[in-house]
Amino acid sequence: MQRPDTVQPLSLIEAIIPVAALILLVGLSYFLFGDAGALGPNQVALVVATMIAVFIGWRRGHSGDALAKAATDSVSTGIGAVFILFAVGALIGTWALSGTLVAMVYYGLQLLSPNYFFVTACAITALVSLSIGSSWTVVGTIGVGFMGIAISMDLNPAIAAGAVISGAYFGDKSSPLSDSANLSAAAAGVELYDHIRETLLTSIVALSLVLGLFFMLGEPGDFDASEKMAAISNAFEITPLLFIPLVVVIVLALFRVPAVTAIFMGAIAGGVLAVIVAPERVIAFANAGDLPAPVAMFKGVWLALASGYTSTTGFAPMDLLATRGGMDSMLNTIWLIVSALAFGGVVEKVGVLDRLITPIINKAKSDGALVGSLSTSIFATNVITADQYIAIVLPGRMFKNAFAQRGLAPVVLSRAVGDTATPTSALIPWNSCGAYMAATLGVATWSYAPFAFFCFISPALTIAIAYAGIRMKRIAVAPSTEN
Repeated sequence: MQRPDTVQPLSLIEAIIPVAALILLVGLSYFLFGDAGALGPNQVALVVATMIAVFIGWRRGHSGDALAKAATDSVSTGIGAVFILFAVGALIGTWALSGTLVAMVYYGLQLLSPNYFFVTACAITALVSLSIGSSWTVVGTIGVGFMGIAISMDLNPAIAAGAVISGAYFGDKSSPLSDSANLSAAAAGVELYDHIRETLLTSIVALSLVLGLFFMLGEPGDFDASEKMAAISNAFEITPLLFIPLVVVIVLALFRVPAVTAIFMGAIAGGVLAVIVAPERVIAFANAGDLPAPVAMFKGVWLALASGYTSTTGFAPMDLLATRGGMDSMLNTIWLIVSALAFGGVVEKVGVLDRLITPIINKAKSDGALVGSLSTSIFATNVITADQYIAIVLPGRMFKNAFAQRGLAPVVLSRAVGDTATPTSALIPWNSCGAYMAATLGVATWSYAPFAFFCFISPALTIAIAYAGIRMKRIAVAPSTEN
């Protein structure tokens, strides 16, 4: 499909059509299929919306080859996320096999209470994510453990997921070790620690509000965990040694080992630990027939990495908790991310974002309106491109001159970008972050989003302080060179 090299800008209606089509189709998918939309219908909606964008781009002079390249280039940016998803699936599988996951639940049932579970989960994930700078690593490790505890306590899994995600994104947004924090500072041309200093102010206020909300959501009353703890003790030999894989991941993360490597090494550690502490369980899971024991154990770990572990204790709550994981459990999520990134690549190439964002910038008449416009544009970019990194860089670059012309310091721009782009990415089902959180925690994005308080309080707070004129640092405005 070739067109002459005479690319024309989009009209506003043409820019709106692909986005409106996507929102309409995903909404229809949710209406018809509910949370099961992520198992295929949402991906179909994204492909159809992509084809609509391709047709509009072709009409405006883009060649088919150029649009295809834009889609594949965009998908290639998500390869890192794909490998992390595979690593997390493998990790969950071997941690279920070794007993690491149920050990988290066992000790959690001893130490935690429904009265303060949500606030505790949020606080602990916030502390760990601030230490290592990765929301994905935190959610894929201790976050999974907290979900197991919540299910064992018969707590609302959507609220539990919201607490875990809220804490995880506090650190991801505020830690100097976070790649998104570094990118936000770089996009605005700000020193990293100047950016961290500003974003920590809003982050701490937002987290304080969030902790208060989760404290109020605690479920008062007595909780008897004795039956579940007895079932865990009968099926697994619980010992603090089962936390070795978790320690491996956290130590590697602190040493700035790439997330995919740290997580997969944690998965391998879980498999090795399973062989050491429960060889008979590994052999039974492998169903290896007459194979020698070492080969059978190798097969069992391999199977847990690939397809997850299936618990057969006969105690239904325990089997539900311990049956999970495997690389193949992430395939639907990867399909969703690939489809979403292809759509994002095409609409960016066609010029949808430029056409939609430029009028927003021009209409901002006050500092508060400018920050509000930036936050709105970032959220829209997260929706359209399905990638938080594009949502950091693209609006940050497009608004940079507008902030400078108004005399606002670059750190005001970086703070607004950091407060909005990273947290809101987890609220969108087809965004790589939202898809990851849903797949890892086992709760649909639509379900946990209302309880991921930090993810929408953070951008709301940055807009509010802009309208109030708080921490709106200024610089001298360069004199105009126009005659």
